[in-house]
Amino acid sequence: MTNYRNIYKQIEAITQKLISVGLSVSQNFPSQVSIPSEQGTIDRISYSGMKDLAITLKNIEYAEVYKELDKNQDYNVKMIDGALLQLLYTYKNSELISHRLAFFPSPFLYDFQNEPEIYETDEIYADIIAKNILPVPIRFDYDPSNFKELEHPSCHLTLGQFKNCRIPVNAPITPNAFISFILRSFYNTALRKFTDQLDFSSDIFDETITPAEKKILHFAIY
Repeated sequence: MTNYRNIYKQIEAITQKLISVGLSVSQNFPSQVSIPSEQGTIDRISYSGMKDLAITLKNIEYAEVYKELDKNQDYNVKMIDGALLQLLYTYKNSELISHRLAFFPSPFLYDFQNEPEIYETDEIYADIIAKNILPVPIRFDYDPSNFKELEHPSCHLTLGQFKNCRIPVNAPITPNAFISFILRSFYNTALRKFTDQLDFSSDIFDETITPAEKKILHFAIY
């Protein structure tokens, strides 16, 4: 089931697996808080020490956004190349009401500048040191409370922090589906090297995409 307990366990397992294969250099394990309200119980899954994420929405240079998140350790996992992963879910009365799954690639490879031999001699870095790579932040949001067909799909993908970039996604995304996408797309060499350790299977959420949104370019997770 895709209840909040299962989501928490997925994020916990993801963190442990990334540590075990050396893809995580820093991490905050998931945390879960239950908040009673007049409408029912709110269950929030975030990470220990989470700060105010408003910085990610401000009109400032991406490098400054990244520096602030990194300085405050505002992430679930910091990858070997400095990319930051955030996995946040909110449930209300045991029903998913929002999620925010973000990938903030590092605009800097500090260690590569100082110790390039570390990267050049380890094949798992092959995907991240090419000179033509451009860091682009990626965010999958589930936000049905602000739904507006075609303009603001319930679940959508935002690329590069563009305000009005909301590519429809057919359903909310589990932590395992998100990390599988990130590893397959950006750390493929490492994924192939550690295939047995990086196996992420999971249940799926029900579809939320509308027929009109299916008629335009969209992402389908199944």
